[in-house]
Amino acid sequence: MIKLYGFPVSDYYNMVKVALLEKGFQFEEVMVRPGADPAFLAKSPMGKIPCLEVAEGFITETNVILEFIEDSSSDHPLLPADSFQRAKVRELMKSAELYLELVARQLFGGVFFGAPLSDELKQSVGAQLDKGVAALNKLLKFKPYAAGTELTYADIVLYYSATLGGMAVERALGRKLADEIPGLAAWLALMDRNAAVQKANRDRDAALKAMMAG
Repeated sequence: MIKLYGFPVSDYYNMVKVALLEKGFQFEEVMVRPGADPAFLAKSPMGKIPCLEVAEGFITETNVILEFIEDSSSDHPLLPADSFQRAKVRELMKSAELYLELVARQLFGGVFFGAPLSDELKQSVGAQLDKGVAALNKLLKFKPYAAGTELTYADIVLYYSATLGGMAVERALGRKLADEIPGLAAWLALMDRNAAVQKANRDRDAALKAMMAG
């Protein structure tokens, strides 16, 4: 049985979880927080989540796990057959991570955990976001999915980059990604109807509620 290690509040964990669900894999979820626990470091050398356990051993880093998932089953492909189109999906995945998720993540401490948000940080993130949004607008198709007519890994990565990241950007900077990325609002509504996304989000919300209560 495949085991997915991590925590449902993590966007990267949910990217892998949705991919496993979409591909029809049977898997067990093992709740663990990132950190330096020696037992977990034996599985994930940097103590990062998600971590995937398969018969052969352990795999870390979200993009690597997603590639492994795709290579492990030809059922319900989430990458195009054409090599150029596969590269374009990967380009969009990486762009969403580098120029949206990681940019917005700089605001998470202030928005979600009460850390100070300096004007300098806000200005820096705003400038980075300007460039990132401009780049994404050149790559996104929304026909109706991010990379074209079929759901791909680009949709999964972008969804979990744009939702929590978008919330942080709106709260800290007063900017709505849907106002700056044409087609984003309709695409988010489409993704919200996806059964795998709904399952992951229900589990995320329950875990977040429990975390806040504790």
